[in-house]
Amino acid sequence: MLSSLLASMPSVERIRVIPSLLLSGDGLVKTVRFQKPVYVGDPINTVKIFNEKEVDEIAVLDIGATRNGREPNFEKIAEIAGECFMPMAYGGGITSVAQMRRILLSGVEKVILNSIVFRQPQLIRAAADQFGSQSVVVSIDAKPGWFGRYQTRSHGGTVRHSVDPVTAAVEAVRQGAGEILLNSVDRDGTYLGYDTDLLRKVTSAVCVPVIACGGARNVQDFVAAVRDGGAAAVAAGSMFVFHGVHKAVLVNFPSETILREQFFQVCRQRS
Repeated sequence: MLSSLLASMPSVERIRVIPSLLLSGDGLVKTVRFQKPVYVGDPINTVKIFNEKEVDEIAVLDIGATRNGREPNFEKIAEIAGECFMPMAYGGGITSVAQMRRILLSGVEKVILNSIVFRQPQLIRAAADQFGSQSVVVSIDAKPGWFGRYQTRSHGGTVRHSVDPVTAAVEAVRQGAGEILLNSVDRDGTYLGYDTDLLRKVTSAVCVPVIACGGARNVQDFVAAVRDGGAAAVAAGSMFVFHGVHKAVLVNFPSETILREQFFQVCRQRS
């Protein structure tokens, strides 16, 4: 059987799968197209469940910090990181190297920069010089505009920028970003699948890993992001916190066997 074959190949890598957790105040929420946040649980309890399911890593994004003009909640970040048995990335309200240092010293492996890079792109270089590019992720929120052209957004999708996502990604990498988190605003929370056209445009233009985010419904969408979009990793939110047609809150994660089987299929199709 395929599962037996995969079990005999422990060194085979697979798709890196990242739950994306949206922090609002002290709780976790989930949005649809960056709007209408719905409470989905306590971050500590959620992290403990993901520990048990042995997820690859998690991304925690404080969606209110930048919008409300406040700095990161360092105490909450440290509390969450202290419960994580997996690598954790954090984004939201970061505006300085000093803040990043404090976050990383609390046990977080990566910082995620978004809105600030449009005002201070040099902060990416400063962070990379201080902590290494592997610790710096730049998040790019993209939305289709007129004539199929993509717009770049920030501040929770509320601020539009003239630079397109490809140009934004290339500049972020030039400044020292080690990864790009590419989020489709219109796919967020919709279960419509990743925007593989957008993914391909960005992955073809940069030489660092691109994490696909926005729209995942199932593991097959992970495969499409890698096979058709060139993504190096995938992130998802709704898929990991909701269950069934009525979207009951239930923290879940695909089994290792399922993920490795799907990765095997991608490898076979590429060979």
